[in-house]
Amino acid sequence: MKRSVTYWLTTGLVAALSVFAALTYLSGSPQAVEGFAHVGYPQQLRIILGIAKLLGAITLVVPSLVRLKEWAYAGFAFAWISAFVAHYSANDGPKAFMPLILLVLLVVSYVTRPASRQWSARVRTV
Repeated sequence: MKRSVTYWLTTGLVAALSVFAALTYLSGSPQAVEGFAHVGYPQQLRIILGIAKLLGAITLVVPSLVRLKEWAYAGFAFAWISAFVAHYSANDGPKAFMPLILLVLLVVSYVTRPASRQWSARVRTV
């Protein structure tokens, strides 16, 4: 029971924050536009990440799509590691560590997910 609560709490938080970020990116919020310019990212990446974060958040909460969930977890991990490096390189101070906090939540979600949401690769013998 505790594992299930932990999974849904962390997954829900990751999904909600990702949807919020996606809507901020896609709406062209001045803060998002300035943030991408500040770290040296092109604005096209803001749109691509906005779409990817929205699709990733949906994928994490939908009961099926088990193999796609693996890709969503990996995509979020790559995005947040890259965000940390970009903000750290831009000398953003403590703000640079926020993506790592999100990464920890993502790892907890991944580790505590129920068996029905895990993809097990089947080894084929010929």
